[in-house]
Amino acid sequence: MSAIKVLVVDDASFVRDLVKRTIRTTFSNITLEEAVNGKKAQGMMNRIAFDLILCDWEMPEMTGMELLKWARQHEAYKKTPFIMVTSRGDKTHVVEAVQEGASDYLGKPFSAEQLTNKIVKALGKKLKGGAQKAASPLQDAFKQSASLLTGAVAKPVAAPQASGSAGVLLGAAAPAADNSAQSSVEIKSQNFAEVRFAGSSLKCVIKAVSLVEVKVIAKRETSFPGILDAAVVDIEFEPGNVARLNGYVHQLQAVDKRQDTDFVSIIIRFVDEDPEKLEHLSKFMDRFR
Repeated sequence: MSAIKVLVVDDASFVRDLVKRTIRTTFSNITLEEAVNGKKAQGMMNRIAFDLILCDWEMPEMTGMELLKWARQHEAYKKTPFIMVTSRGDKTHVVEAVQEGASDYLGKPFSAEQLTNKIVKALGKKLKGGAQKAASPLQDAFKQSASLLTGAVAKPVAAPQASGSAGVLLGAAAPAADNSAQSSVEIKSQNFAEVRFAGSSLKCVIKAVSLVEVKVIAKRETSFPGILDAAVVDIEFEPGNVARLNGYVHQLQAVDKRQDTDFVSIIIRFVDEDPEKLEHLSKFMDRFR
């Protein structure tokens, strides 16, 4: 059985690790290469004939869209499956990707099952039974990757007062936040963010934010994320402009010291390495300094 060659392109090492881990756990006949942006991928594609490209949209130096356009202009990659993997979930971007020749589209955050299904759809008979049942590949990938790729342990964050964040989510005025780590900014006004998980989303109140992580308060829902679940945080850094920041659930904490608490504090640790996204996050933080 000949090996299928897949190229994973993403500027976030944590995301690349998740994709690679899922594929290696699920498919026995796929070999993987990785690139940190479109420019690096372009050089590798000139040297190696890949059977599938899994590519992030927003990357420095060369974006996923620019790589897609380049690939479709070359005979060797005119028909190669190209899956755009991105946190841009609006219809206009999906249409744009398809019009430029994308074979499929996978929105962040995604589950291992969603990724596997896209690969099976793209490669079809080429897999020839190479898929094998995996035991919780995404959760396993997060556990393996978190310590390797995120490094430092987050500074302890004091538990928020129930009346503050709960009041904001219920429509009342929010009081000042507690002191946070030196590198973070406290949010003293009602600023909301949407945090998206695979198959669900939460509207949250932002309590503190840094270039490394964001602390939010969310109303407890029936479907709630777990530790290390992938997440995308949508933050409006200026009127009409939203930054989509990729991350994972680093910490969950009940706001009240009781099991039936209605509100939960969530810390999302960012994994993006895109300078533009960090600039957008800095703009958001500057509003509160």
